Amino acid sequence: CGWGVLLRGDECGEARECALDVSELKRVRFFPPYENDIVIAGQRTNAMGKLDIMPDLDAILVPIGGGGLIAGIATAAKAINPSIEIYGVESAHFNSMYARIKGVPPTFGSVTIADGIAVKEPGKLTSKIVAELVDDIFLVEEDEIEEAMILLLEIEKTLVEGAGAIGLAALKKNTELFQGKKVGLILCGGNVDPLTLTAIIDKGMVKAGRLVRLNVQMTDMPGSLSEVSRIFGECNANIDEVHFQRAFTLLPIQHVNVEFSLKTRDHQHVEDVILALSDHGFSASKV
Repeated sequence: CGWGVLLRGDECGEARECALDVSELKRVRFFPPYENDIVIAGQRTNAMGKLDIMPDLDAILVPIGGGGLIAGIATAAKAINPSIEIYGVESAHFNSMYARIKGVPPTFGSVTIADGIAVKEPGKLTSKIVAELVDDIFLVEEDEIEEAMILLLEIEKTLVEGAGAIGLAALKKNTELFQGKKVGLILCGGNVDPLTLTAIIDKGMVKAGRLVRLNVQMTDMPGSLSEVSRIFGECNANIDEVHFQRAFTLLPIQHVNVEFSLKTRDHQHVEDVILALSDHGFSASKV
């Protein structure tokens, strides 16, 4: 019948413009994702459900795109408990609601891992509700969002896309503010490309000191590689990859740079491995 799913645009605003064009062309009704009373009313059920289970919540952290979700949650939560604190969270690369509420110029990057809330123009209706009911809006960086995704995956065994994990990123960034408080998070969406997820996991392991590249200088003679491998084994570091560099080096002839990718426990473990190599006469440095 000619209907299907159209994937258009690099961010939500571009997809919205396409949807408006299609609705006009096909003469069908356009249902806005956030700038609508009915949509906002539906989002209220999120807060109602949370406070029904945990009525003593002190605060809720909510991702912000166009503002529909936080408008609904803030309206319901404040009606149930006027003292509850509602905080919005945006990517620093797409801070449209933050900019509108704070009266500062917005910042728009080319991409963000939180692409589900990459909105350049928040709703007028939602902006009014946010200005009236939301206590503050936090901005988080891309690496902080990635770290939150890894924590949820590793500790909670839950796959959450960047837009959904952004609340945890803000919580970690503002621990002092929420110390001793009961905080509710909105963990929504698992739309993550497998290749993107793999890259995020690898970056997270590097940041945590669980994956490291070491450049080790050694003589290019039989037994040298075996000796270095033995040291790694004694230190309980697992070799992931090995790459020899003979030509592109300033080392004397019969010396070689060998780059190792290692699985380690943490940053201290990495330093212990480097020290063990040094004790056996090998110069090593992180790449």
